[in-house]
Order: sequence, then C-alpha cells, then structure tokens
Amino acid sequence: MTPDHPPGLDLGRLRALLDRERPGLVDGPLTGRLIEGGRSNLTYAVDDGASRWVVRRPPLGHVLATAHDMRREHRVIAALHPTSVPVPRPVLLCEDEEVLGAPFYVMEFVEGTPYRTAEQLLPLGAERTRGAVLSLVDTLVELHAVDPAAVGLADFGRPEGFLDRQLRRWGKQLDASRSRDLAGIDELHAALGRSLPSSPARRSCTATTASTTS
Repeated sequence: MTPDHPPGLDLGRLRALLDRERPGLVDGPLTGRLIEGGRSNLTYAVDDGASRWVVRRPPLGHVLATAHDMRREHRVIAALHPTSVPVPRPVLLCEDEEVLGAPFYVMEFVEGTPYRTAEQLLPLGAERTRGAVLSLVDTLVELHAVDPAAVGLADFGRPEGFLDRQLRRWGKQLDASRSRDLAGIDELHAALGRSLPSSPARRSCTATTASTTS
C-alpha cells in the first residue's frame, strides 16, 4: 500500500459513497493517510486538495464483540456537535461493510496538535501548558453540563449497574484476547470487584459518555 492508499481505506469506494450520499462534497481526487498514535480504532485523514475529512473505522483483523462500535461513536458526535462541547461536524455513517470492510463514519477535520509526552509540551512553556490543561478541564465541565435527553441521548446507555457491567465486560475481553501472562492482572480484577462503588440510578453524562468505549 502507498501512503495515499493505507490499509483499511479504499479511496475509490469511499469517493463513490461520498458522491452518492453527499453530492458535491468532494471536488478532486482523494488522498489519505493513517493518523498514527491511536490505541483503538483506525483514524485516517482524507484530502481532496481543498478540503479535509477524517474517517474512523475498527482495527484490521480480530475485533472483540461489542467493541469498536462506529454507530455509537457517530451518534454521540452528532448529538454533541450542536452543543458547546467541541466535537467535529459529522458527515455520514456507513454500516455497509462492502465499502471499507467494516462500518465507519466520516467527520470534518479539525486542526490541532496532539500532545502525548512531557517533552512535546516543553516548547510551549509553563503558562501555555497550564492553559492547555485547564482548557481540558473546561471541556469536561461543558460535557458534564449536557442534558442527555435534550440532545437525543435519553436512551443511550444504562447507568444502573454500569460499573459492574463494565468490570465483567473487561474481564471477558481480557480472557478473549490474552496473548501473554500479565503479573497481577487477575488480582487487580478481583480487587476492583471487591471495592466497586454502586452506579448512580440517575442518568448522567459520566455514565453515558463512558459507555461509548464499551
């Protein structure tokens, strides 16, 4: 595969889909590249020479059941986009696996710099780094202020018993994907089960947004 045709991204089929579902959106030939650094779903930047978009799809190969749910991701982004929470504008969701081999969605590309290490933050200086960290807290405040029912997410997730379900699911996913022994991992799972707090009965942003990773 060339950089313009990374694995998992068939630009010809993607272009045909966009031309059919969003006529006039794309002006020129598409190129694409994998945005590296992620730890879960595959993320690509797609460009027609004038505009850019992002494509999100599950990883190649084996995918655990209930993981990498593109419909859930797209639904949350579409619900939050009109709010003050900064999320990209969704373009479309495609659940036809004939296009890219798995469900995926397209959203607008938003300029930004992902800082992953302390060394990357050094050139910013202390004040700008502090501002970046505080803006993250402000964004979390905005997210937690969203009323799920007001944005069409009243039925999204089940807050009651959420933590218990997550812990059981993580255990099953660990058992299904073990490739080597990890010292203490089973003891950690058992310890979490013994000290697990009760999930709130009242629906909250914390419960609903966290469940997008399940």
